[in-house]
Amino acid sequence: MLVHDEVRDAIAEGRPVVALESTIISHGLPRPDNARLAREFEQAVRDGGAIPATVAVIDGEARIGLDDAALDRLANDETAVKVSVRELATVAARGGVGATTVASTAHLASLAGITVFATGGLGGVHRGAQDTFDESADLTTLSRTGVLVVCAGVKSILDVGATLERLETLGVGVLGYRTDRFPGFYLADSGHDIGWRVDSADQVAEILAARSGVGTPALGLILANPIAADDELDRGLHDSLLESGLAAADRDGVHGKDVTPYLLDWFHRESGGESLRANVALVRSNARLAAEVASAYAALGTAGGGAAP
Repeated sequence: MLVHDEVRDAIAEGRPVVALESTIISHGLPRPDNARLAREFEQAVRDGGAIPATVAVIDGEARIGLDDAALDRLANDETAVKVSVRELATVAARGGVGATTVASTAHLASLAGITVFATGGLGGVHRGAQDTFDESADLTTLSRTGVLVVCAGVKSILDVGATLERLETLGVGVLGYRTDRFPGFYLADSGHDIGWRVDSADQVAEILAARSGVGTPALGLILANPIAADDELDRGLHDSLLESGLAAADRDGVHGKDVTPYLLDWFHRESGGESLRANVALVRSNARLAAEVASAYAALGTAGGGAAP
């Protein structure tokens, strides 16, 4: 594992750092805009007062923080694969290029001593999971990895209610940022309540710091940050696209882990780019908020904006 000099120094000096996943760069954003937008997300972290650490696997080496050459490589290499925790060793041994998911980013960030992590939407329980047992590794990874994930809820194409139930079972805490309702990725409200609300980065930092005293520093936390009202998709359009996308996936025989990228691409194409606009806006917002939380956490005397105690 190679930690970028800037990131390593920030962690050593107790300055705030925010990890960023890289699947959105290689698989979630269109070329050639993906490299530019990835840098914008990193800049949003800097604007919030923290150091960005985009995580990826380059030529078999896990990288915590990417230089310009590595970021461009990831953005343009068509052989890059999505890498969750279970694929990390295989991709490393074969010298491959991998874009990290929420699960693998959380895992590698935690190893590097970074606790605060920003992404777009969390993975979760898939529709029909009672028959397929299809559930994202994001959930179980967070049950044993002490990071805070700032996200716009779970992707709205998933079974949100079942995901929240699963998170409760796994002991993963969920906080709503200035909201009592769990966000729905493209939508500010998924229709589900959140038990705990926070209204400032300082409150989140206090919760992170309190984990050590109660013996839960190895459990993940989710900070659900709803997409801004001006950026969310029209609900009618969203529901129509979800219905048609699920039907198309079934028609085309798309199952398992292939459903999510299929539906995200469907939303992008069929919405005329509106879903992409919303996706970029929410990631940028999450990156800025994560930086504010990391800064508040670092101010409490924790390393790197939050190496787990």
